[in-house]
Amino acid sequence: MTTHRAPQSVAASAQPVERTVTAALVLAVVVGFGWMAGMVYTVIQWQS
Repeated sequence: MTTHRAPQSVAASAQPVERTVTAALVLAVVVGFGWMAGMVYTVIQWQS
């Protein structure tokens, strides 16, 4: 007799992808703030 199994939900398999995308976005924001701080520092040093 064949056993009918419910297909795995898409949400369960998408969880690791969502975590990876969130981590990448957080990293991008941190790098962006670092870049902006570097630009401000450079402009301040040029004016000195």
